[in-house]
Amino acid sequence: MRAFSMRLFILVFGLTSSAWAQNTPELKARPMYQIQPGDVIQLNYRYTPEYNEQVTVQPDGYVNLQTCGQVNLASLTVEQATESIKQKASAELKDPDINLTLKQFHKPYVVVAGEVNKPGRYDLQDETTAMQAVLQAGGMSQNARSSQVVVFRKINSEQAEVKVLDLHSIHSTKDLEHDTVLQSGDMLLVPRSRFSTFERVVKLANLGAYFPIP
Repeated sequence: MRAFSMRLFILVFGLTSSAWAQNTPELKARPMYQIQPGDVIQLNYRYTPEYNEQVTVQPDGYVNLQTCGQVNLASLTVEQATESIKQKASAELKDPDINLTLKQFHKPYVVVAGEVNKPGRYDLQDETTAMQAVLQAGGMSQNARSSQVVVFRKINSEQAEVKVLDLHSIHSTKDLEHDTVLQSGDMLLVPRSRFSTFERVVKLANLGAYFPIP
């Protein structure tokens, strides 16, 4: 574990932890769900039910619809996807009234690693905080550095922003002064040893050794 802590120290450097706490804003609030490949959607047309259909989002993010052919829905919210389909379907239908429902979708999750008793991937329930996720992972081990729990949150397919939490100072699971509400895809690392410097942004490729679970 000593080598583990040293590798982590090398990975996240460049900004002192005190400066991070003072100058870095809270991680962004959990966004609305974005449609992903493999999701199953149900389309209902109010005035033309003959076009109602259930389709699966293809690996490239597209769906093939009766009214407008290929439409890319990847990374759109349900509201955005509905509007996109309405615009394209307008070439075939006059003022289409469409209801889009997610029938099957990827469950939100977080990954907890490091000095916890049951590291792994966990479903994200409602507004889960970092402390609640740690408890879900069996709590911290005796060697955990609870004052420097690190949250990695994806910015894009290559980078993640970093947030350091002092869970040692939490008095309850509703204490957000030192905690934070998580969003799907967040990765929590509970280290063993103290480290003093962090970068604001890290490459996701560098986290593979600490988070083997996709």
